[in-house]
Amino acid sequence: MRLNRLKTAAAVALIAAGAGTAIVPANAAENNPAAGPAFTFGVIGDIPYGAAEITKFPARIQDINADSELKFVAHVGDIKNGSSVCSDAYFEHIRSAFDTFEHPLVFTPGDNEWVDCHRTNNGAYNPLERLDKLREVFFDEPGKTLGETMPVKTQEDLGLPENVRFTQNRVSFSVVNVQGSNNALQPWSGLGKTAATPEQLAEVAHRTDAVLAQVRETFSDATRRNDRAVVLMTQADMFDPALLDAALANPETMSGFREIVQTIIAETNRFDGPVYLINGDSHIFAENKPLAAGSPWLQVYGGGAGADGLQRITVDGSNNATNYVRFTVAGNSADGTEVLSWDKVAFSG
Repeated sequence: MRLNRLKTAAAVALIAAGAGTAIVPANAAENNPAAGPAFTFGVIGDIPYGAAEITKFPARIQDINADSELKFVAHVGDIKNGSSVCSDAYFEHIRSAFDTFEHPLVFTPGDNEWVDCHRTNNGAYNPLERLDKLREVFFDEPGKTLGETMPVKTQEDLGLPENVRFTQNRVSFSVVNVQGSNNALQPWSGLGKTAATPEQLAEVAHRTDAVLAQVRETFSDATRRNDRAVVLMTQADMFDPALLDAALANPETMSGFREIVQTIIAETNRFDGPVYLINGDSHIFAENKPLAAGSPWLQVYGGGAGADGLQRITVDGSNNATNYVRFTVAGNSADGTEVLSWDKVAFSG
């Protein structure tokens, strides 16, 4: 993929002035495959982190709102840092900020707002209670996005309204709740636990089964519709380079991701088109093919065939969250490996 260039949100707003794009229902491309101009969407993650970024967050949202060509925006999780309290008041504060988005906003929770809330400096909460609260605050209208309304398919019937999928111009999008901290398997040490509890294991098993089902359904429907590409989004960086050495020494440190990665490999290899994985979690922008033949990550996740067709993009976060990533989906006539391209767009201040 081409070298990404940094540009200011103000410049994007100027270019886009007067050229706003109407919001199209999620199934428009499926109903009319011949219709399909190029479109763009934005992705952020691991923001806001800490008091200074919380103060800047409304301005960050306004910078994104100024990019009138965006079809939708995705936040791939972590709405707070890992050492602050997971309070109801904070959740409500961020929900109020999310409501100011003028584009449809797709949000998947991150580990900092529930998985890690057992930590003493997070309030020593039961993480599963915090997950329930997140669903109450942010997913009170399942099947609708935050911000501007866009219909999405959800797994509300399985108790996971945050898992959503939708289609735009023969590109299938699937956003799933996959977490850092080994997909939420690390012990709740802040609550005095030294091993995963039965309720914790049950949640991980149920959520992972739901994720696997949605990923498979996404690819199955994309094949049936002759979609050009599949885009998966998660919070967890399942290929964090900072964790590779430890994972090679002890693959069990990444065991919570194994079934998910193996399913992504199988489905990518069956699908006749490019697959993109967009994630946050590790905070440093990256673009690579972590499951290509010869990748050491294949050893971590059980060996076997790789998936050369998977392109991964990690968005900047934490102290690096000075931009959003603006993805461009090529017009309907474009197939092959160049369906998606992307740029980092700097926030204005």
